[in-house]
Amino acid sequence: MKKSYASKFLFVALIGIHIPLIGILFFVLFFEHTISPASILIFSLIMTLLAAAVTLLVLKQLIRPISLASRSLDEYRNKRKLSILPTEYTDEAGLLMCNIQESIYESESFINEKQDLIYMLSHDLKNFAGNPQGLAKLILSENPSESVKHLADLICESTNLQFRYIENFIKLLKEQDQILKINQETRTIYFENILPFINEQVEQRLLDKNIILNLSVEIDEAKLWIDEGLLVQVLVNLISNAIKFSYFDSDIKVRIYKEDSNVVITVADRGIGFDKHQMEELFKKFTKMGRLGTANESSTGIGLYLCKKIIEKNKGRLSAVSEGKNKGAEFKIEFET
Repeated sequence: MKKSYASKFLFVALIGIHIPLIGILFFVLFFEHTISPASILIFSLIMTLLAAAVTLLVLKQLIRPISLASRSLDEYRNKRKLSILPTEYTDEAGLLMCNIQESIYESESFINEKQDLIYMLSHDLKNFAGNPQGLAKLILSENPSESVKHLADLICESTNLQFRYIENFIKLLKEQDQILKINQETRTIYFENILPFINEQVEQRLLDKNIILNLSVEIDEAKLWIDEGLLVQVLVNLISNAIKFSYFDSDIKVRIYKEDSNVVITVADRGIGFDKHQMEELFKKFTKMGRLGTANESSTGIGLYLCKKIIEKNKGRLSAVSEGKNKGAEFKIEFET
């Protein structure tokens, strides 16, 4: 029975059923005085309650390894926290915990090895891309003919594009690692305090296109699961995205308010917008929907993807709506409080 989890449950069920019966038999057979029906009934209820209490206590101990295994998986999935599970169990539950422990550590090892490999490859790829660019610049320094100069410029442009993709890929890996290690606890966010940090990071982009940023803060503070720095990062990304796809001399509206029990943040622009069929592509990693901005700004294809991952990891929702081409777009963050 020691190595059979199912047998333990059957034994507990058997004991729970027979404790009241055995108690009543002993009470009837060995009690010397006349027994009234009421006494038998009361004794039966007492023995039934005792049997239920014993059964629940034993079942709690039996379920404990499963609870530990479940908690360990949740902590790794939500916080990437490595737990050490007990190894004294020798039944099926013990085997389950052992397998979960090994799977978690193998997964962590795989993630770390994958990231190390990708960082190494990215570094090498930069060197490979840098070699032809160096040669192209050397050619340009020799005052070549117009046709050769044009080809050298194309090589430089191509390698710059490769550099940008490699840097975006590394950025994605770092951001994903940061998201996985988020500490899940509520924090008080003072919205007026984060506005200067947001303004500082988007000010130059706004000036470049003469765009006005209207900030409307209708609540002072709120207890949210998200870290203040991550919230600033998300808002800066959303505002930068709105600037990229807004026309010169327009405006962007950011509103922070409460709707029922939710804290809502919206970023709305009057830019190029998007069609309904493009919605599915909007938040995808390295999306095929990548478009140039209104001033030919390039797109990394990972900004909105990371924003959505950060918000969802911190118990929020990020959505977007647009009425169509050249009708602007609105991005909406919702946090439950």
